[in-house]
Order: sequence, then C-alpha cells, then structure tokens
Amino acid sequence: MFLTTVNLAKSKSKTLLVQMVSAAGTGYSFNTKRGRLREKLVLRKNDPIVNKHVLFFEKKKVRSL
Repeated sequence: MFLTTVNLAKSKSKTLLVQMVSAAGTGYSFNTKRGRLREKLVLRKNDPIVNKHVLFFEKKKVRSL
C-alpha cells in the first residue's frame, strides 16, 4: 500500500489590506480591509491634519489577509 501525496492548491484570501490616502494632499494615510472582488474604495473620513472630513482614495494593496 503506497501513500500518494496530493497537491492541494492554496485558496486565495477573501480580503485585502489596502492603504488609503487623503485627497486633501496632507500625506495622511491609514490602512483598511476590503473584499478582493470589490472595486477600489473611496471613503469620507476625518483628516486630523486639516481637522476636516475629506475623501480618502485607495492608493495601493499592502498585503492579502
């Protein structure tokens, strides 16, 4: 009786860690999670440098979760 090795493919993660950058041009950024199949995020949050709510755009993928 021989035991065979089965190659199991790794499944892709369902979420991504992405970097969000302020549209106010202050350079403030934070990381957040989003689903792999969703479109790029645009959020409205507080930018502490200008102390106002501004849009944050997804700049790049940091890693898979």
